[in-house]
Amino acid sequence: MALNAAPGRYAFAALIVSNLFLAMGPWMVRLADVGPVASAFWRLSLAIPLLLMLARFASKGSFRPGKGVALLIVAGGVFFAADLAAWHYGIGLTKLANATLFGNASSLLFPVYGFIAARMLPQRLQALALLLAAAGAALLLGGSYELSARHLRGDLFAILAGLFYTAYLIVIDRARQTLKPLPVLALATIAGAGPLLLFSLLLGEKVLPSDWTPLILLSLGSQVIGQGLLVYSVGHLSPLVVGLGLLTQPAVTAVVGWLAYDERLSAADGVGAILICAALVLIRLPQRLATGEAAPHLGEDRSAR
Repeated sequence: MALNAAPGRYAFAALIVSNLFLAMGPWMVRLADVGPVASAFWRLSLAIPLLLMLARFASKGSFRPGKGVALLIVAGGVFFAADLAAWHYGIGLTKLANATLFGNASSLLFPVYGFIAARMLPQRLQALALLLAAAGAALLLGGSYELSARHLRGDLFAILAGLFYTAYLIVIDRARQTLKPLPVLALATIAGAGPLLLFSLLLGEKVLPSDWTPLILLSLGSQVIGQGLLVYSVGHLSPLVVGLGLLTQPAVTAVVGWLAYDERLSAADGVGAILICAALVLIRLPQRLATGEAAPHLGEDRSAR
């Protein structure tokens, strides 16, 4: 039993750390002196050499997935590129809180995919965890969230980004059934870089930066570390746990706003963060309490890949 759980022993910790790094991404996008879609291109392209090196090391040489898996990963890379393009573009057209809320639609949609794939409804403890997480996210963003016609375009782009990111996570979830995380991430990153450069040029953005520092930090933090740990955790944790883990990003974003831009944190922000933490604790209770013996896919850890 312990041997079977060993490969995914650190998956939950990796999920939390990944979201800490991913939450720093919008700050680096703001600091970059290139267009928003161009910053997404550099996020991927700067990471490719390092990811390829790490993937070859992890695979003990070259890695060549089958044609079907390769096509699946390419599709995932395109979905990821579309997600980054839509979300980065939408950030400039709406409030940051709106973009964070709608862009994290995958935190609820990905668990829905997990339940559909398992052909079962959520158990009471799982439903309670989802409700607590949703309430926590609403409280975190409620103070600055605003619906208006002025923000409609940006909100729609953020929603579209959330849909694309859900599709990306589904593809990664399937690809991880046959490949290790680093080869999956390296191939998906390569597939996504080209479309992002094309989108950026079509939008007439500035592509070449004067200051490389924010882009290098964005690439290392969000793509290599953030996505690397996320792809690893997707192979061992259920979509429900991954989805709830994504909701830690708004909490971290609120702290970044407080430290970097002196955006005050309210009592509601604190309660929201506590509710999200409570949801994560609930979902990490023993698998028998959460899902029962018959649904290992929706419990804590999945089969080691």
